[in-house]
Amino acid sequence: MKAITLNEFGGPEVLRVTEVPLPEPGPGQIRVRVRAAGVNPIDGKIRSGAMRAALRTPLPAVLGVDVAGIVDALGDGVTGVAVGDRVVGWADAPAGAYAEFALASTYSRLPDGLDFSAAVALPVAVETATRTLDLLKVGAGDTLLIHGASGAVGQIAAQLAADRGATVIGTAGEANQDRVRALGATPTVYGPGLVDRVRALAPHGVDAVLDAAGKGALPDSIELRGGTDRIVTIADAAAQQFGVVFSAGPEQRSAADLAAVADRLARGELIATVAAVFPFAQVAAAHRLSDGGHAGGKIVLVP
Repeated sequence: MKAITLNEFGGPEVLRVTEVPLPEPGPGQIRVRVRAAGVNPIDGKIRSGAMRAALRTPLPAVLGVDVAGIVDALGDGVTGVAVGDRVVGWADAPAGAYAEFALASTYSRLPDGLDFSAAVALPVAVETATRTLDLLKVGAGDTLLIHGASGAVGQIAAQLAADRGATVIGTAGEANQDRVRALGATPTVYGPGLVDRVRALAPHGVDAVLDAAGKGALPDSIELRGGTDRIVTIADAAAQQFGVVFSAGPEQRSAADLAAVADRLARGELIATVAAVFPFAQVAAAHRLSDGGHAGGKIVLVP
């Protein structure tokens, strides 16, 4: 089968479409004929070698976690799904989703009317948003500030926080203010003067901060909170320096949570923006867009 392989660390140009062996599903796994694979910021950090100290990546590697497609084969003990079913979920390591076929053990069936590219925006975003909102103990009456609210994770986090009864303020670039507003959040731009802008929007203070952008907003976040309590970042490597929690896991993949959000997306009750779709042959362009940090939604690869 064809897959996008990482044979050396470096820029987007090191990713190549090559032939690799077809994976066989083990017990509890399904094999998915990939119709869409999600690109996440962590993929670029792995590719560049920036994560070598924290995350061992034997080469050659196939990147990608978010996967949507059609069930192609079943491993021993798999029930509740059949060959030919449409599914979305998390690709199992060590092989990833950037391939014509991927293995998965946590997934949900795709609702009718939801296409693969839209669905693949959900797995990592739903897991990350749920995990971080739980860490922050976001609940009714809270005011939550989300940095990067127009991104794939930020969009889902804003909507799930609103479901919990929180008021959400979301930072984004000037071009994405309306997108943040459509999530039910109050938008504001990032950059100099952020503390004053947020205080004007939340005169009684901010109860929690989720940094999904990693653009140096931790000092402002600490000032707004009056300390490091109830601040979580998923994107700023300087977290330890500031005494802020960096959350990269342990992952809490839930097929039930994924299915519930996918159903809402299919019914038009939830927004998950697909920023761009690239064929495998243009993976370098997809990674350049992701590395830039201004995609404004999910970047998708299709075989």
